[in-house]
Amino acid sequence: MVVERQKIRARLAAIKPILAQRYPIDSLAFFGSVARNEATNTSDIDILVEFNKPIGFQFFSLAKDLEDYLQMPVDLVSRNGIKPAYFVAIEPDLIYV
Repeated sequence: MVVERQKIRARLAAIKPILAQRYPIDSLAFFGSVARNEATNTSDIDILVEFNKPIGFQFFSLAKDLEDYLQMPVDLVSRNGIKPAYFVAIEPDLIYV
């Protein structure tokens, strides 16, 4: 099964309002191989999330919720938790939902 960018975008857009009720999410985007339409059946999905307040250990619950919903491994990163150079590297691939 090849992971398709549009399907992931639609699934994330569908679940974002539900997640925003549980977590203080300002923005949600995906990047990496899925965003570039280069994903394979062994790919994970890289997701960038920005919060409007700290969430502590709930971050891990959010990652698990995303994995359960998307039925694939998720590599979740926080906008405030990544180095500026890393953000510059991923910014061209970001697809916001």
